[in-house]
Amino acid sequence: MPQAKATGTDIVLEVCPIHEVLERVAGKWSILIIGAVARGPIRFTELERSIDGISRRMLTLTLRNLQRDGLLTRTVYPIVPPRVEYELTDIARELHESLLSLTGWAHQNRETIATARRVYDAERLPVEC
Repeated sequence: MPQAKATGTDIVLEVCPIHEVLERVAGKWSILIIGAVARGPIRFTELERSIDGISRRMLTLTLRNLQRDGLLTRTVYPIVPPRVEYELTDIARELHESLLSLTGWAHQNRETIATARRVYDAERLPVEC
């Protein structure tokens, strides 16, 4: 049976969902939240205190998006006042391991990258007379 040739539309349809997922998990706040929740179940106020610069609204929106994507679970305890905890799902733990690998790579190569930037910038700066 002859194989159909992939079209540009097929590639776009395949790449778009991947791009969407990467965009979500690579966001600054998502990475920081996943890192904070990786230590174990955590309450909203603890998260808010542990992430410098995040507004309450941005924390709420990011938590909802991560929950929607299946990366976090939200447990509400029926007590007064209500207690809510967030925890990583299995796929989020897998993602966290990947983020740790990426962080390790960045740490290991930070000096090489800094040197490359200095060389690049020096080659492009205008020469003063």
